[in-house]
Amino acid sequence: MQCPSCQADLQMAERHGVEIDYCPKCRGVWLDRGELDKIIERAAAANEPPRTAPRAAPDHPEPRWRDDDDRHSRHHKPRKRGFLGELFDFD
Repeated sequence: MQCPSCQADLQMAERHGVEIDYCPKCRGVWLDRGELDKIIERAAAANEPPRTAPRAAPDHPEPRWRDDDDRHSRHHKPRKRGFLGELFDFD
């Protein structure tokens, strides 16, 4: 199949059980019927917080120590990719 925008041959990729057609030239993404609904459902499920029992507050809170090196290292970690970022990353 050819890309409707630039006429290049589309490539197929399966991500999280969803088959996605994409154009390697213009980076367009083309979905078949029902695939967008699957993506929305799976993205919503991936963004739900885990269900855990609430924790009781401790009687005596532990002191929090700050280490300047630790504080600065948090800002240099690579950003965690979300479900949609991972789904549409074709590089």
